[in-house]
Amino acid sequence: MFSKILIANRGEIALRVIRACKEMGILSVAVFSDADRDSLHARMADEALCIGPAPAAQSYLSMPNIISAARITGCEAVHPGYGFLAENAAFARAVGDSGLTFIGPSADAIERMGDKAVARQTMMAAGVPCVPGSVGTVDSSEEALVFAREVGFPVLIKAAAGGGGKGMRVAADERELHSNFTAAKTEAAAAFGSDQVYIEKYLARPRHVEMQVLADTHGHAVYLYERDCSVQRRHQKLIEEAPSPALTPELRAAMGEAAMKAVRAVDYVNAGTVEFLLDHDGRFYFMEMNTRVQVEHPVTEQVTGVDIIQEQLRIASGEPMKHVRQEDVRLNGHAIEFRINAEDPLHNFRPHPGTIDVFNPPGGFGVRVDSHMYSGYTVPPNYDSLLAKLIVWGETRGEAVARARRALDEFIIVGIPTTLPFHQYVVEEEHFQRGEVYTDFVERYATTEDVRAFVTGVPAAEKEAST
Repeated sequence: MFSKILIANRGEIALRVIRACKEMGILSVAVFSDADRDSLHARMADEALCIGPAPAAQSYLSMPNIISAARITGCEAVHPGYGFLAENAAFARAVGDSGLTFIGPSADAIERMGDKAVARQTMMAAGVPCVPGSVGTVDSSEEALVFAREVGFPVLIKAAAGGGGKGMRVAADERELHSNFTAAKTEAAAAFGSDQVYIEKYLARPRHVEMQVLADTHGHAVYLYERDCSVQRRHQKLIEEAPSPALTPELRAAMGEAAMKAVRAVDYVNAGTVEFLLDHDGRFYFMEMNTRVQVEHPVTEQVTGVDIIQEQLRIASGEPMKHVRQEDVRLNGHAIEFRINAEDPLHNFRPHPGTIDVFNPPGGFGVRVDSHMYSGYTVPPNYDSLLAKLIVWGETRGEAVARARRALDEFIIVGIPTTLPFHQYVVEEEHFQRGEVYTDFVERYATTEDVRAFVTGVPAAEKEAST
């Protein structure tokens, strides 16, 4: 096992890794930018180094600065967290070339899954169900039109090199296809440095269901069951739960086996997530594979009892993981995670950095809060707006929802607007309470007007019949 590692990240995920290290007797080194000098992750690590000014490009995205910090402090490995350089194959390769261990999959696996078009081809060859789409990238709107006419509109234009909703456009007809094709390529180039796109058949109102996987260097691989991440805004997840309300035991086993095929297809090692779209007829399709730990990993930990971060450390050090057989992994109860962001849900989720005057998280049985916040902390404008993750557990989904309602009401953040009112509205919304959540949930049932009416007590205007 490692004796010291560097954490190439910030905020709550850096704290999450630090805590896992402390429990395993591993020394941790934090890196921070000038904007994060007062951050908890810099205070709680055994050592902390400033690696640059506030802009991420000069600090958290600076490979030379991070690797130099690891070598100077005598670290043996680097944990990338999520975001920043976590899925950067060049970084994983540079870490290895520097004589350090990258706590994650191989650079080759990151490259193959990072290019979405290549990932589709790999999964199709492995027998994993994929949404009908182009075999590779598409270079022109005329070429895209040929495919669209074959499978029928609407179709989805997607950036091959990225995710998170960037470089993604839906085309309902030929006119939209031509204009949105150009827009998707332009956005993809700006976001990912590549304008390559591919085309898929657009699935109306699917669920977004993902399988957490673990694989070690001893040939063991398991899936830790699924998370339902269908409550999204602009393809960004807001609420996640495990297990999915939509899966039967048979469907869960089939989706898990598909995830294992994906793992074997790329010789995957460490923690990862295989993401699927689930249609109304119970058919599921591969969407992408995230080659890192996910923001929503705590809900899986709550229902399986598996510490995913500690498993990452064991696997990267060459040890076998704890649960080496699928039958060793058991589901217990239901967990829901709520992302609390520094955003104003009453004004189209506008980001709101600033100083937190009061931060009072909830507690009690079945309640977990992962956060790097504290009273008096100033949220910088330079990074992601995530303030905290509230995770609740119950023996049943109904109990978890009731516990969420109590915990959200108990959660106090004063000083800046947050997404707490949005989550308080959602747990009262009838479709969510019934588990009827799809990727268009927010647009249909949790709009800005809905949340404003909930907060102010003033009824929202009548919705269109189509919603």
